[in-house]
Amino acid sequence: MKTRDRILECALQLFNQQGEPNVSTLEIANELEISPGNLYYHFHGKEPLVMELFERFEIDMAPLLDPPADARLNVEDYWLFLHLIVERLAHYRFLFQDLSNLAGRLPKLARGIRLWLNALKRTLAALLAGLKAQGHVVSSTQALGLLVEQITLTLLFSLDYQRILGNVGEIRLVVFQVMMLVSPHMQEDSRGAAELLAQRYLQA
Repeated sequence: MKTRDRILECALQLFNQQGEPNVSTLEIANELEISPGNLYYHFHGKEPLVMELFERFEIDMAPLLDPPADARLNVEDYWLFLHLIVERLAHYRFLFQDLSNLAGRLPKLARGIRLWLNALKRTLAALLAGLKAQGHVVSSTQALGLLVEQITLTLLFSLDYQRILGNVGEIRLVVFQVMMLVSPHMQEDSRGAAELLAQRYLQA
């Protein structure tokens, strides 16, 4: 693995474990057993490190936020989609552990996060519209718009909330929470099936 990639992988691991504000470039260099000058040759400080990790996050998320227009999903595919999103959020969780302060320090990151959030919400809205078109979801467009906001907040902050409570952030718990947010908006048969699937998913 190239030194630049090793630096990024190490930074991501330390940022996730300790929080980005608590990790210095010197600590990253020491962890990798390279000189601070060698690290500085590749990244002139933490901001370029954070921004490149965010770019990698965007690349990893892109296939999920831009699915093929002709993709035909059954109900269970939607929950798999959510699982894949949460997996990627967990892999780059440092970005969301102190999002407001991190974005406040890095205006370029703040702009990128806003654009990414808009793309996420458009995708969630499209998925809910697909469920409604199939007759599984019955709520009004306005109610589903509010649901998109609730799902977004859950996706972004549920893993960190679990850690605040002293628990290991579990991906399946986040997906379960989102499924239970969607459940009241579903028609009766679909709701029962979704809630049964959610319980099975939680116990898996």
